[in-house]
Amino acid sequence: MSFLGGLFGPVCEIDVLLNGAENRKTAELKTEDGKVEKHYLFYDGESVSGKVNLNVKQGGKRLEHQGIRIEFVGQIELFSDKSNTHEFVDLVKELALPGELTQNRSYDFEFMQVEKPYESYTGANVRLRYFLRVTIVRRLSDLVKEYELIVHQLATYPDINNSIKMEVGIEDCLHIEFEYNKSKYHLKDVIVGKIYFLLVRIKIQHMELQLIKKEMTGIGPSTTTETETVAKYEIMDGAPVKGESIPIRLFLAAYDLTPTMRDVNKKFSVRFFLNLVLVDEEDRRYFKQQEIVLWRKAPEKLRKRNFHQRYESPESRTQPLNAEQPEM
Repeated sequence: MSFLGGLFGPVCEIDVLLNGAENRKTAELKTEDGKVEKHYLFYDGESVSGKVNLNVKQGGKRLEHQGIRIEFVGQIELFSDKSNTHEFVDLVKELALPGELTQNRSYDFEFMQVEKPYESYTGANVRLRYFLRVTIVRRLSDLVKEYELIVHQLATYPDINNSIKMEVGIEDCLHIEFEYNKSKYHLKDVIVGKIYFLLVRIKIQHMELQLIKKEMTGIGPSTTTETETVAKYEIMDGAPVKGESIPIRLFLAAYDLTPTMRDVNKKFSVRFFLNLVLVDEEDRRYFKQQEIVLWRKAPEKLRKRNFHQRYESPESRTQPLNAEQPEM
């Protein structure tokens, strides 16, 4: 597989071939318009090398240029301000000095052990991308072609992975205790837990567990939060009784998830929450959210490398259950 170059008028076609492409895995990533694209997959610290092929389209004619270069770029783009992108990685290799092209040419390139500190991501309001950019510098207008790459951030099993246990309720009306087996889950993990009803004096007709994704962009008062319900798990349909215990088992592999991202280059964060929702017979909704951490498990052959990422454990506190309408 190769990156197919596009046409820049009748002048020149640019094509990039990656070394070892036939053995490199690909991954999928959604674009801004919701389409799914497949590109080559890289990890932090891996080298990126290959060949740039230039196909001069009009034989016998000269293509004058002021230099040819290739860049490895890591970029964050806020959809609300596309004119102001931030490049957190920008490595440059000069391929040719100013001159002219009269025939097809090929140039080797290599970016050694490239630092790729964040995972590729496309969300509701922000995109983090990595790409190779080939530029043929010309006096009037440059010829530029970009080639997308995908980066995954890997981790190993956390040193500490405490369970989550909380007691929540409405005074003299409802008192429940819920427990999840851990607070940090890899993307193919299973959330296992239990809910215990210690006091039930209101008529509950429905109960579900939601997996909530919150994407936060901006800083301070300009912060924007986009909330998405990724998954819903029906725990109970009908009224519980005191002393009842209900098991929970939610398989994460069924959903399109990313790892937790916290304060990525001071531009955005992506966090995940388990949201426990109760609905009474008068359609009043009560809920309680608890943050969890998601991480990407390293493939077996890569686990000997140090991909460990340390996270702060989400806090577990006993708090009143929130209600969208006045409490009983």
